[in-house]
Amino acid sequence: MRDVPERVKRIVEALLFSSDRPISSARLAELSEAADGREARRAARQLQAEYQAEGRAFAIEEIAGGFQLLSRPEFAPWVSRLHNRQQQETLSKAALETLAIVAYRQPITRAEIEDIRGVQCGHILRSLVERRMLKVAGRSSELGRPLLYATTRYFLEAFGLRSLRDLPQRKEFGPPPQDAERPGEGEDDDGRQHEEEQEQEHEHEQQSGEQ
Repeated sequence: MRDVPERVKRIVEALLFSSDRPISSARLAELSEAADGREARRAARQLQAEYQAEGRAFAIEEIAGGFQLLSRPEFAPWVSRLHNRQQQETLSKAALETLAIVAYRQPITRAEIEDIRGVQCGHILRSLVERRMLKVAGRSSELGRPLLYATTRYFLEAFGLRSLRDLPQRKEFGPPPQDAERPGEGEDDDGRQHEEEQEQEHEHEQQSGEQ
């Protein structure tokens, strides 16, 4: 691997240090003096090699299609004390089951999810959309053109995944998606998709008599 100029590496290091979200190699190149995304990627990986060789308490991880500077897991108890964070609300078993179905079968309709789970899950889908784990990815060509659900870039970040290909093999779901739309693409920043999803779910619940 060709060495990256020291100045470029330090700029990339500063950018990663200053961000609380993963930064793509293309964005790192745009913000730094790297020649292109490939050089920015090499800079991040060379920095990580330095950290590992020196036994640093932090590392550069590849998450959700980008790079992020994180403290190493073994130091989590002390970092948590520093920030005095309240324990994050965990997802319920039902929410995790629904999320897993969407992750492996996306894009997928609500009816297909309910057919697999055997129970209605409108309120769970709404909750996962509100928590930015899921998004409305379009409409099915089936009768009535129901909404299709897919995971988001935030889903990858939350579970520490570089891409959907990093999902573990699950016999009941088959292999992880290989050709799915990149998480985050097509997401509507002004929330119109979320509003539409809520309206459609409410209408469905009224028709089905769900409370």
